[in-house]
Amino acid sequence: MPNYAENRKARFNYEILEKYEAGIELLGVEVKSVRGGQMSLEGAFVIARGGEGFLINANIPPYQVKNTPKDYDPLRNRKLLLTKKEIAELAGSEKNKSLTIVPLSVYNKGRKIKVEIALVKGKKKFDKRETLKKRDTDREIRREIRGRE
Repeated sequence: MPNYAENRKARFNYEILEKYEAGIELLGVEVKSVRGGQMSLEGAFVIARGGEGFLINANIPPYQVKNTPKDYDPLRNRKLLLTKKEIAELAGSEKNKSLTIVPLSVYNKGRKIKVEIALVKGKKKFDKRETLKKRDTDREIRREIRGRE
């Protein structure tokens, strides 16, 4: 199950409350590009409108630039394949102003390309500092343990 794209900043900038797995509706050119590892989730987010979920601002450049249609938009909105129950949950929680829905990673499951999305809450600056301190102390501990062996 290879990971095609990951949103590392989302894990740092947000506190993850709940995760969902969704299919994604792609064009053939986009599938080849994603499988080639060219997708970027930086700045992407998810909205739930009209009983459907959409991935907004995810960048999938064309696989072969000369063979792509002239009207192809790499930042177009892509439909997410979720159950009605999941869409209702996301739409209800989206109304809360402090919560956001962001994509965490894109991977394949069998022959299907899936997106892991999460309901998140923004971290404050001191929370981010705390995360950095914890990461540094964990790194130091691992170095000490490795040095003793």
